[in-house]
Amino acid sequence: MMALSLHEANPGHHMQHSYSMYASLPDFRKNSVMSFYNVPNWIPFYSAYKEGWGLYSEYLGEEMGLYKDDYEMMGRYSYEIFRAVRLIVDTGIHYYGWSRDIAIEYMTNYTGMGPGNAANEIDRYITWPGQACAYKLGEIKIKQLRKMAELHLGDQFDIKEFHSVILENGGMPMNVLEKVVTSWLHEKKNSATSGVDKTCRSLIVLFIGLCISFCKLFILSDM
Repeated sequence: MMALSLHEANPGHHMQHSYSMYASLPDFRKNSVMSFYNVPNWIPFYSAYKEGWGLYSEYLGEEMGLYKDDYEMMGRYSYEIFRAVRLIVDTGIHYYGWSRDIAIEYMTNYTGMGPGNAANEIDRYITWPGQACAYKLGEIKIKQLRKMAELHLGDQFDIKEFHSVILENGGMPMNVLEKVVTSWLHEKKNSATSGVDKTCRSLIVLFIGLCISFCKLFILSDM
């Protein structure tokens, strides 16, 4: 239940959607989920962004120490295995031409699912190509962006600020999210450089002032 709660509630989808609702976004972006499947006004769901954040939230639970015992950790890792198997099965069906029966058999062999639940999952993958891959691929990308930010910012890295950057613009393709994070890092770097420049200028002015004061004292002492 812990992994499921983290994925669907906080800091997962509930916080994700709540954050976008209060962000400075146009209404059609804030309410994109409400328009799901409303053809021809369908707005892209951006599965990798949304589900990637949900799976990343399960990982955050481990960082925050929210998994209290081995049973909860087993639940977390069973979810990880499930999402990894999705990568294989979805690709198997839509690229390698797996049959429905082969896909069901693979899923039952490598997850804790029974044949009935596995069949429901496979029918979903058949009718929604690529979506099952979005969970793991999105999580991997968010982790990569976080690692990049940590390397660039060092001690200045703020996990809360990073998460705000990820969430504040709502759903988007992952290549666009990478540009958003990269732009934020450039702004942080320029801001830090500007701060150093101001400090240097202040020190130079202070040094010149001290030199002038010492010169005046030297001249007065000679008199």
